[in-house]
Amino acid sequence: MSKKAEPPKKEMPKEEPKEEAKPEKPEKAAKPEKKKKPDKKIHMLYKVEGDKATRLRPTCERCGTGYFMADHGNRFTCGHCGFTRYKHAENEHA
Repeated sequence: MSKKAEPPKKEMPKEEPKEEAKPEKPEKAAKPEKKKKPDKKIHMLYKVEGDKATRLRPTCERCGTGYFMADHGNRFTCGHCGFTRYKHAENEHA
């Protein structure tokens, strides 16, 4: 069996893509800088005195130990179950 000789392939010149003129967009106003939240650090939840470590925030009454409540100024809130305990102000009757 004889092989037929293939004719040489002609290479087509590659066309470079043409850049289209894009309409210019107006510049956007600068966004105000966002305030960075302080990093959550475990040492902010405890106070170490000598050999003892005391908790600075209360734990949730429903969820139990291990679930600290968030301090929102006038109340403590559990992020896990949503339980809220309000702080009592001493001079509330003005």
